[in-house]
Amino acid sequence: MGETIRIILADDHSIVRHGLKQLMGMTTDLQVVGEASNGQQVLGLLPGGCDLLLLDLSMPNLSGVELIRRIAAREDAPRVLVLSMHNEAQLVSRAIKAGAAGYLTKDSDPETLIAAIRKVARGGRYIDPALVDTMVFDHGLGDDKPPHERLSDREFQIFQLLVSGDSVNNIAARLSLSAKTISTHKLRLLQKMQMSSIAELTRYALEHQLIPH
Repeated sequence: MGETIRIILADDHSIVRHGLKQLMGMTTDLQVVGEASNGQQVLGLLPGGCDLLLLDLSMPNLSGVELIRRIAAREDAPRVLVLSMHNEAQLVSRAIKAGAAGYLTKDSDPETLIAAIRKVARGGRYIDPALVDTMVFDHGLGDDKPPHERLSDREFQIFQLLVSGDSVNNIAARLSLSAKTISTHKLRLLQKMQMSSIAELTRYALEHQLIPH
């Protein structure tokens, strides 16, 4: 298959990383050169002679769209392929806009993952076809944006944590921000969503399938 593709695995579940390493070991052209269980570790591994970062979106402290944006801003940035349990069109779109070159869900076939890694590492892009359909037909048509699309990336991240049951203090610790900053974001996103309580946000999130699993 030509030159070896050097990969860093970023997932906070060691069993997932172990399974991915076994899968890569069955190929002749994919080599795992590093592992990370949170966003800070990912940044610490770069540059690491890495061609591709296989990235889970939900990890402790720094993660998600913000982490992708920080990686993409680096001169030595590897290609980023997201492998996530989340299949919400909104999240896929934000990840791609932030700089990811591909997006797959964790229920993808191993053969599909391997093909996506090869394509992305060699300069291409790959988005799960089912996700593309969702983005186009359920998400991207029409002039009227649903309320959650008015949120900034940071506000959307905090929105998802709030509707998942996290407190302001927990979110502050997780994102390495002050509780006051989180409270300000919370107030702003409630205003943008034209809602007055977390209960309303949660109902909305359930209706639109925006709560992380």
